[in-house]
Amino acid sequence: MPAASQLPPLPEGACNAHCHVFGPRDRFPYAEGAFAPAADAPKEALQALNDRFGFRRCVVVQSACHGFDNRATADAVAARPADYRGIALLPADVPDAELARLDAAGFRGVRFNYMGHLGHKTPIEDVLALAARLAPLGWHLQIHGDPGLLTELGPALRRSPVPVVIDHIGRIDAGAGLDQPAFRALQGLMDDERFWVKVSGCDRITREGPPYGDALPYAQRLVADHGDRVLWGNDWPHPNHAGPVPVEEELVALIARMAPTAEARQRLLVDNPERLYRFG
Repeated sequence: MPAASQLPPLPEGACNAHCHVFGPRDRFPYAEGAFAPAADAPKEALQALNDRFGFRRCVVVQSACHGFDNRATADAVAARPADYRGIALLPADVPDAELARLDAAGFRGVRFNYMGHLGHKTPIEDVLALAARLAPLGWHLQIHGDPGLLTELGPALRRSPVPVVIDHIGRIDAGAGLDQPAFRALQGLMDDERFWVKVSGCDRITREGPPYGDALPYAQRLVADHGDRVLWGNDWPHPNHAGPVPVEEELVALIARMAPTAEARQRLLVDNPERLYRFG
């Protein structure tokens, strides 16, 4: 396994577009009834990780452990306001004034979780009603769910007035092949230019485990077919992980295999996040 210093250099302005912060719990208590991480994962640790690998930019996604209290994420974004952006967890009836406040604080979208272990699932019509209020802000929806979600909610999500980002390659099963229904559904959504996908979570969809070779073909196909709407993130600190916690160097090493040319890496790590999250 290569050390960080031995990995291919990242392009200037590279963005880690999916990670989280937890706590610290003495400042930002965990939500009642939510999973409580064994250890805090504060902004300083996230900054150190990004700096070690050369990710100047970062997108901090609100963790379910904090529920709708987005203060920990806002605090992480505020520490590096030019280069960090936030994705919120919010109820669908959030007031417009709160959306405006979060926009000024560097937030650019709202995530909706449809994984069973993450609690409440917002009805899709409520999500779309909120999306209409996100449009004037230039925000987007971020959708996280199991593979069946792509077929179940895909038709409704095509009505979204804002971009829709699909998390973690749609959580497909890496062992089921490129022709599996869930991946075909994801590819079908990606043919609609309102959809984006994060080629993150290879460690979550793998059957083989590290170095995640069985997950790589899906990321490669998405980068090849939809290179202007793909994003990469390492998902640090890997919440609710079923297998061994990934080694960060192994995840970063996948980038050059997903996106084998300098041009593809520039789009994946710089141009695409710059466009979606409005850096600069």
